[in-house]
Amino acid sequence: MTESPVSLITGGSTGIGAATARKLLDRGHRVAVTARRKERLDSFAASVASPDRLLTIPGDAAEVDDVRSAVAATLERFGRIDTAIANAGYATFDSVTDGDPEGWRHMVLTNVLGPMLLANAVIPALRRSRGRIVMVGSVAGLVHTPGNVYGATKWAVTGLAENTRRAVTDDGIGVTLVAPGRVETNFWEAGGDGPPAGLNLTDDQLADTIVFAATQPAGVDVNTLVVRPVGQPV
Repeated sequence: MTESPVSLITGGSTGIGAATARKLLDRGHRVAVTARRKERLDSFAASVASPDRLLTIPGDAAEVDDVRSAVAATLERFGRIDTAIANAGYATFDSVTDGDPEGWRHMVLTNVLGPMLLANAVIPALRRSRGRIVMVGSVAGLVHTPGNVYGATKWAVTGLAENTRRAVTDDGIGVTLVAPGRVETNFWEAGGDGPPAGLNLTDDQLADTIVFAATQPAGVDVNTLVVRPVGQPV
């Protein structure tokens, strides 16, 4: 087990992050997950079959000290990091024309600054392991929609993934952008209409894509994966 791969996942206590953590644990990986709410982390830890291979770390993906501490704690516990998955995300489900700016700061910090901080903190460890970064973006970061503030943050993630890839590919680090369409997950707890019936991915299905990206053979760098449910035209 000491040589099994290690993944660090932000926003890993519920939804897509938790589903990804479960699938990696099922493969024998060691996994560290972060989330802001300790009670959700505790609940997730109690639900997995291999708690000895799981590390839960309370913290905010948009706070530099929390992110650096998460990387340090993962290295202290497991000795290495092979994959960093920037999954934490948030949406205000409103428009630049008539939305409430009070919610935008937290969304921009989580969705844009968060992946930047994770990449910055974890790249030295990934240089040693010749590992990977997976950034969870969105179809909203590839297709323009009127006034979509959330989409603007995901356009930033799209650019960040490619900019990061160009910066670290010579170090042997792979970078993958996973851009999902509509997913049925607790993401919608914050508001919005939610996915229409029969027109959504499950968090498990998207987790399969993230695991695919994270477990590519050495020397293979899959850069962009766009995953929509059948029936989603945009």
